Order: sequence, then C-alpha cells, then structure tokens
Amino acid sequence: MRKTITALAFAFIASSATAETFEERVAPCLDCHGERGQSETENTPSLGGQQAPYALIQLFMFREKLRTSDIMNDMAKPLSDDDLRTFSDFIAKLPKPPPPSDAGDPARMQRAQAAVQQHRCNTCHNPDFSGKENVPHIANQREDYLATTLAEYKDNSRHGYDGTMADVMAPITPEQIADLAYYIARLR
Repeated sequence: MRKTITALAFAFIASSATAETFEERVAPCLDCHGERGQSETENTPSLGGQQAPYALIQLFMFREKLRTSDIMNDMAKPLSDDDLRTFSDFIAKLPKPPPPSDAGDPARMQRAQAAVQQHRCNTCHNPDFSGKENVPHIANQREDYLATTLAEYKDNSRHGYDGTMADVMAPITPEQIADLAYYIARLR
C-alpha cells in the first residue's frame, strides 16, 4: 500500500510539469482521497465539503512542510501559489461525504454529544460540523481518520496553524476521542 501511494506521489510530481490538463494533475489526488472526494483509503481524509480557504491553507502547509506527511509534502512541493488556489477551489466543489446508513450506537452517540457540548466542538466547526473558512468540514469524515487526527492533536504530534486544537484536546480522554470520532463520522 505504502509503495503504491509513494509511486503515485512520484508520478504526480513527474507529471506536474508536463500534464496538459487539470484532470491529469488532480488524478493522483483522487486516487487516494476518492474519485469524488470521498476517501475509501484507511486513514486518508475525504476532501469533499472542505472550504477553499481551509484547503488552501492545508496545501500551503504541506508545501512548506509546516504540516508533515511525506506523501503530501512531496505532492505539494512543486505546486505554485496559483496551483494551490486552483486545487483548493477544485476541492471546495467536491460533494461533502454522505452520512453512513448506520445511525450508530445510541449510548456512544449520547456520550459524544455530551463531550461536544462540554468542549464546545460545535462552536468552531459549526453545530452541523460543516466547518467554516479555515476550519475543516468534519461531518461524516472517515472515523479512523478522525480518531487518528484527534489523538495527534492531543499528543501534540499534529500542529495546526494555531494552538487551538491542542488546547481543546488536552482534557479529552482516549475514550472520548473514540466516541467523538464515532459520532462525527455518523452525523445525520
């Protein structure tokens, strides 16, 4: 799996300079993040539903290695500022992830709702978790990706462009992280 993703990254970098169409340039992105921005790849986020400003900031952070992911750093490295805007505008037009058919375990959903209220997650991410401007859309995101990301903010191995998430995550327990990821992935 890792070899395949690395090969895609190198193919993207090599084709960036010679690709004639945007569709050719964006194909490697959609190979990992899903054809319509709905990821089916473990621990890889769906891009659908993200606002252009948020996507632009993330792509910039990957390009400048302010956010580290070998694959994404390599993918973003050759992108110009205009490319970053073009890709972020494209991402903003992808459809948001649909809710899963599984409504979820009521007890876990209730525990997570209490944690959302206690830690005011729905203030920055909006009550429906649709995000805004530079705050990500996380409703119906992949549960595994949400759990990993929240844990990384908690242990401070993932940094945002400010310290807000690290501060919010500090008092949250691993059990609450699991419930929050479960809940957010199943929003209706």
